[in-house]
Amino acid sequence: MVQMAFQQPADYQPGLVPPDALPERALWFVFRRSELLVSAEPAAAAVPRAAHPQALGLGASRMHYLGRLASEHCFAAEVAADAPTPEGWSFLGLRALFGVLDDAALALAGRALQIVEWDRTHLYCGACGERTVARLAERSRECSACGLVVYPRLAPVTMCLVRRERAVLLARSPRFPAGVYSAIAGFVEPGETLEQCVHREVQEEVGVRVKNLRYFASQPWPFPHSLMIAFFADYAGGEVSVDGVEIESAAWFTTGNLPKLPATISVARKLIDAAIGEIAAP
Repeated sequence: MVQMAFQQPADYQPGLVPPDALPERALWFVFRRSELLVSAEPAAAAVPRAAHPQALGLGASRMHYLGRLASEHCFAAEVAADAPTPEGWSFLGLRALFGVLDDAALALAGRALQIVEWDRTHLYCGACGERTVARLAERSRECSACGLVVYPRLAPVTMCLVRRERAVLLARSPRFPAGVYSAIAGFVEPGETLEQCVHREVQEEVGVRVKNLRYFASQPWPFPHSLMIAFFADYAGGEVSVDGVEIESAAWFTTGNLPKLPATISVARKLIDAAIGEIAAP
C-alpha cells in the first residue's frame, strides 16, 4: 500500500456525535479561514490539546466533532477571520506544515479544513435561499424550507502518467511553481467514468492517446476539496500538442533528463518516482 499525505491514520475512528461530557483535553484543529492554529515553534509544530478554544482566548464560530485519534477526541473549529493569534501560537496554511506537522495530525487537519469550509459555505440553500440546518444522523445540512440536503463536497480528479518505452510524458501548467513538470490531471465530468476522464484529459491537454490504464493510488487533497486518483497508462499514438491554456509545455523525459518534479508529499511525485524506478530497474 502506498502511504500518502492526508491519508487517514489507522488508529483514527471517525465520529459525528461528540461525547455527552466534553473531555477536559482534546485535539483541536482550529482554523482562521484556511490557516491552522499550531504551536509557534516551526520545528515542533503541534495542534492544541485543550478543553475548548476558549482556553486559548478564542471564540469559535462553528465546531464539529471529528472522532477519536487513538484515545483522544478530536474537534474542528473555525474562528473569525480577524481573530487574534494567541501568544505562543501561529496560524499557518497546511502547505507550510508539510513535513513539520506529524502525519496523523496533518491528515486530520485536511479533513477538518474541508468540513469547516463546507459548513461555512452552505449556510443557505442553493435552491431556494433559505437557511440550512445541520442534521444529526449524518454529516449534512438540510434546507429548512424545501428540504434540500447537501453533503461535504468532494471533487474527483484523475491523474495519468503516460509511458512510452523508457520515457514518461510530463507536462507543465502555468499555475505550477517555476520549472515544475508533473503528470497530466483533470476533474472528472458528470457522467464520466474515471477511465473515460483519463482518456479525455490526456487527449485534450497534450494531444496523445493512451491504453492499458493501471490504477496506482489515491490521495485526499484538501485544496480545497479534491480526491486525486492516479493511473499509469501506455502511449497509444498521436503527437504531443499542448492546449496552451491548461498546459503550456509537455515533453517526453527519460531518467537522464528529468525536469523539476512535484513535492514528495504528492501522489503525483510518488507516481513519477514509481515509474522511474521501474524503468531504471535492471
